[in-house]
Amino acid sequence: MSKARTVAGGGRAVEITADRIAGWYDRFADRHGGISRTVATAESIVVEAVDGATATVAVPFAPLDTEPGEWAGLRVDLLIAHLERPRKVGLLLVRLGGHSLGVAEAGKVTVSRTDRRQVHGRNAAGGWSQHRFARRREGQVRQAMEAAARDVADVLGTRVSELDAVVLGGDKSALDILRGQRSLAPVFALAEPRVLDVPDPRRTVLDDAAERAFSVEIVVRDS
Repeated sequence: MSKARTVAGGGRAVEITADRIAGWYDRFADRHGGISRTVATAESIVVEAVDGATATVAVPFAPLDTEPGEWAGLRVDLLIAHLERPRKVGLLLVRLGGHSLGVAEAGKVTVSRTDRRQVHGRNAAGGWSQHRFARRREGQVRQAMEAAARDVADVLGTRVSELDAVVLGGDKSALDILRGQRSLAPVFALAEPRVLDVPDPRRTVLDDAAERAFSVEIVVRDS
């Protein structure tokens, strides 16, 4: 599985599952005349090609399981070894109309809970007055977020001590509402910086997110 997007400042980001990392870097080296060096810090790995192109990874589940350093050529084994370490990861996907969350190990969901709530769009329709429509929507959003908060507390909050990290996904505004809940602070304290772009959270979307949680996003910039 690979997903790509354009990134600010030029270049593109490609999402690669752990089992495809070695092959991806081999092809990167072939396209750019070989690899000149690899630079690793606790939170990033930068692979620089002979022609000046770079492939940068923000290390998932930082810090990297090795001492920072610089090596001639390709040292992708550092990243692969880091990702192969067994981890139990919480998943929290939420949008205003629903949520799906759980726990994943080795890319597979082991515990889950999914719920959907009706939340109308922002624009009134039919004979509704704008004010009445807005109040109705606010109530729907509140109920949806309260339901999500209860499930996060029940499924993830009770397992915080078992989790190595939490991977978020979905709508930023919905995530911010949950982040503002003091009772959920221990869950969000484990959150990874990267937020997955996901459609309406369903159980099948959670399965996909479980694989993506253990993937890396490589930012490629040409010389």
